[in-house]
Amino acid sequence: MGVVTAQSETTGTPTALKTKRVLLAAPRGYCAGVDRAVVAVEKALDLYGPPVYVRKEIVHNKHVVQTLQARGAIFVDETDEVPEGQTVIFSAHGVAPVVHEEAAARQLKTIDATCPLVTKVHHEAKRFAAVDYDILLIGHEGHEEVIGTSGEAPEHIHLVDGPGDVPNVVVRDPEKVVWLSQTTLSVDETMETVRRLRERFPKLQDPPSDDICYATQNRQAAVKKLAPEADLMIVVGSRNSSNSVRLVEVAVEHGAKAGYLVDYAAEIDEAWLEGVDSVGVTSGASVPELLVRDVLSWLAERGYADVQEVTTAEESLVFSLPRELRTDLKAAGMATTGTSDHA
Repeated sequence: MGVVTAQSETTGTPTALKTKRVLLAAPRGYCAGVDRAVVAVEKALDLYGPPVYVRKEIVHNKHVVQTLQARGAIFVDETDEVPEGQTVIFSAHGVAPVVHEEAAARQLKTIDATCPLVTKVHHEAKRFAAVDYDILLIGHEGHEEVIGTSGEAPEHIHLVDGPGDVPNVVVRDPEKVVWLSQTTLSVDETMETVRRLRERFPKLQDPPSDDICYATQNRQAAVKKLAPEADLMIVVGSRNSSNSVRLVEVAVEHGAKAGYLVDYAAEIDEAWLEGVDSVGVTSGASVPELLVRDVLSWLAERGYADVQEVTTAEESLVFSLPRELRTDLKAAGMATTGTSDHA
């Protein structure tokens, strides 16, 4: 089955309410950057017709990728896999400048679906590199977003992969150090990393604004609120989704007795429900709501029909489609806005 799982170290206090129920986190699921990226692929397929090439997974969700593949999207690892002159879309996680250069050399038509909040971090990296700062990028080694951001200023950026990596950091001038972060990290773990970095480098500067995206923070806050009441937390999301994996960890760290990450309702093991009165449910920022509804239906069939939504924030942010795509859609007389078919 391959689910990601976590268990709390203590059994916790028994819940007083013995009626079976579901605590449904809100907000959950698609963020503005994911919706923008998925809509970009859908609109490109409508406008240009298949195939449309996408470098890497447009977002880290198995269902979304498979659905777009069925419509004619072709996912590749590198630009040299795209036939010359074809259209390629860059994923929401962002790319390094060298990728743009490679695409230009192959005369590819590019649509950059990088999340604007990731683009903001890229701009910050370029800005601090221009004034010769050492940039401590907090993030997970090998993650596409980290690779893209690091590519903006490779001579200045040092990856810090969590609090345990802090002793390994070496900088040229401790008076000129700034930290940036991957947008999908655990807020608590990132702040602990920053605290330890500041112990070593008291003059460490903060980024101009928070790098961890609003959606990541909001989804973690919702999980923190309901976790103490949850005997079991089910997070809908794919295993290569950083923000989804973090939600499982956050749930257990804040009181859920157990937590599991699943792509689909069919991956849930009925044995997990043994002795469980309250099931917490949420989803990562790249997960369409229909997958959450499937989980709720699966639980209802097993006696968990009482769904109580736990809301900690309202989200209304919407991003415009990539400029290159908007221009072509407008020229074709097609709508330049919209919501993903899978939202």
